[in-house]
Amino acid sequence: MAYDLLQIAPADLEAVLILHPEIVDVAVIGATDEETGEIPVAFVVTKVGSVLSPKHVMDYAAEQVAPYRKIRKVFFTNKIPRSASGKILRKQLRNCLTSKL
Repeated sequence: MAYDLLQIAPADLEAVLILHPEIVDVAVIGATDEETGEIPVAFVVTKVGSVLSPKHVMDYAAEQVAPYRKIRKVFFTNKIPRSASGKILRKQLRNCLTSKL
């Protein structure tokens, strides 16, 4: 089953993650995956001093969403790239993702 066919909206997953008390900003993008077609990947900005792990973030989201909507990878970052109007610059995150994989 290909996840991209199920139309997982990044904003839905972002809305779940931003409610975590240690997360101050988040962006979710789709990343190409050989097995499923596409997987949700989160870029997370945490509060200073946070000890969140990628597994903790994935488990937190998994408790609140359907199994096919689970976050599959988490990357911590200092800042989510945004346009002057506040829109997430997902293309920049995709470029960053290819350099991390």
